Amino acid sequence: MGEPKTVPTDASVDDFLHAATPARRREDGLRLAGIFREVTGADPVLWGPSIVGYGSYRYVSPANPRTRGEWPKTGFSPRKAQLSLYGLKDLPEGAALLPSLGTYTEGAGCIYVRKLDDVDLDVLRRLIAIAWSRADDPEPGS
Repeated sequence: MGEPKTVPTDASVDDFLHAATPARRREDGLRLAGIFREVTGADPVLWGPSIVGYGSYRYVSPANPRTRGEWPKTGFSPRKAQLSLYGLKDLPEGAALLPSLGTYTEGAGCIYVRKLDDVDLDVLRRLIAIAWSRADDPEPGS
């Protein structure tokens, strides 16, 4: 089995965020970094080339228990087309709160937001706090 590609790096989160395009994505990315820092109290780490992650947890894939690894508890990526937000829908409490967030679409492991003005920032803060509380996945059979 190959090594995961999305792992913590030593790359500068600041440099990454300041290089984001278009300008709107860069501005929203910098705002998100402040919000995530405020809620988690953690320093961000760049995971792979493009995910700004906060904390980490050990996961075990429900589909294949031999597939396991480490992933940010929560985070985001200011991609060209939209903002990708990670960890906000993984826990039942977060999934239940999502409809109150505002305008977003869902991907397999994240939610997509076109711009921060489309979401309720207080709800976003609550979702980040829920994601931040995540513990490691239990070992199969435990």
